[in-house]
Amino acid sequence: MTAAIPAQAMSPAHTRFDANWKRHAAILASAWVALLLLFRHDTGDLATIYWTNTTFGHCLFVAPVIAWLVWQRRRELALVTPQGWWPGLALVAAGGLSWIVGDASSVALFRHAGLIVMLQGAAVTVLGLNVSRALLFPLTYMLFLVPFGEFLEGPLQDITIAMVMPLLHVFGVPATVDGVLITTPNGNFEIAEACSGAKFLIAMVAYGVLVANVCYVAWPRRAAFMAMAIVVPIIANGLRAFGTIYVAWWTSVERATGLDHIVYGWVFFGLVMAAVLAIGWKWFDRDPDAAWFDPAKLQAPVGRKIEAPIGALLVLTVASLFLGWSSLIAARAAPLPARVELPQVPGWQRVAMSTSAPWSPHYPGADHFLIGRYADGQGRAVDLAVAVYGTQHEGKELVGFGIGAIRENDRWVRIEDEPGFARGAAMRMTGPGRVEREVVTWYRLGDVLTGSDKRVKLETLKAKLLGGNQAAVAVLVSAEQTDDAAARDSIQAFLKALGPVERLADRMAGTR
Repeated sequence: MTAAIPAQAMSPAHTRFDANWKRHAAILASAWVALLLLFRHDTGDLATIYWTNTTFGHCLFVAPVIAWLVWQRRRELALVTPQGWWPGLALVAAGGLSWIVGDASSVALFRHAGLIVMLQGAAVTVLGLNVSRALLFPLTYMLFLVPFGEFLEGPLQDITIAMVMPLLHVFGVPATVDGVLITTPNGNFEIAEACSGAKFLIAMVAYGVLVANVCYVAWPRRAAFMAMAIVVPIIANGLRAFGTIYVAWWTSVERATGLDHIVYGWVFFGLVMAAVLAIGWKWFDRDPDAAWFDPAKLQAPVGRKIEAPIGALLVLTVASLFLGWSSLIAARAAPLPARVELPQVPGWQRVAMSTSAPWSPHYPGADHFLIGRYADGQGRAVDLAVAVYGTQHEGKELVGFGIGAIRENDRWVRIEDEPGFARGAAMRMTGPGRVEREVVTWYRLGDVLTGSDKRVKLETLKAKLLGGNQAAVAVLVSAEQTDDAAARDSIQAFLKALGPVERLADRMAGTR
């Protein structure tokens, strides 16, 4: 049965939140604080990412935007009665499941998303179905508090290069491309991850969704604006990269890159945002004075009610179950040998590491890490590195950003991925003095040997959740490209003498 509301109660004059509303809001705020404290490691991670990672600096503005969106709805919202709704716990459980998957597989994205979804679930549980419908967009917009989108960097690098090279040739700049490196007669330019335009595209998606909701009503117009918000920054970034190289061609690399850093960091994004908004302005169709929702349609009695304090307590109980599960997983770390050594390889001798262009992979959390250089009688030389883990968790991962063959801000630069062999992933890179080398990476988890980062995450997740052996090993073999020997030929010759990579990895982990 739908309750009738007196007309005078629905008027703008009656917009003050009553005691019941204030009570539910206080309980929700307390539940949110408790969740953030329970998952304080992830809360700290998010704060650090927002403050230090320029790719996700826009997340600092998401919480104030959400507060503003709620404030915009205050008149109508005061007329909707909050009441606890226990099915909201399903959303809390979904967030907890995402968190435990991220924790077990060392995927920060899933952990962070899980925490945000638990916060959303707490709001639905404490405030109820009617209020959640009234706040549907602000609650959904909370997902932009999750730092996501780094997977776009690789594809956007390719798109930027595909735009820049034809433009350089049209404007008479002699340029060649090798992977992500563009070379002109007076300089070398890397289309790095930071120059891919991913950070601005990610921010523009958040900005575009906000504008689409606030300024448009018709869904076709919203979709058209979102398409423009995605396409315009991609094109603008390609033109920016072209302009930098073109200016360098006429002046100097130092002057062009210095100007680019200023424009790219302080001016570029503001201009793109203004351009997108100016283009879409003509088609705005939302009346600025229009109500955000009709409170009269959100007055129906809701079943499956629960008292707000009990709902908040159940939210924290459900969330805590996943923390306990994580503690049980951490207690099952695999025992490792106290000491490991690099193998003796028939026909190859240990020699001193390269001093002209030294290289070492980055595995900061490994329980054991070894690296050595081998040479044979034909003048070929390779580097063998092994990283061994008894278990993995945040800060102690086999794969992740800045972990592996190239660390963050390394003097070695990835040129491109090469065709893998023997189930390993191969990459070509260049370092000091334009020294080029190839590195092949294998990962060993249980009975699986792979070169895939995604497969590593999946196998790690399976081992932790299903009770398997959590030991994991990374094996990297690398060689420099020289006039006397091709890097891949040297690697293949070494592997033939070394024997199966999985046998070496198992011996290092003590599992065979």
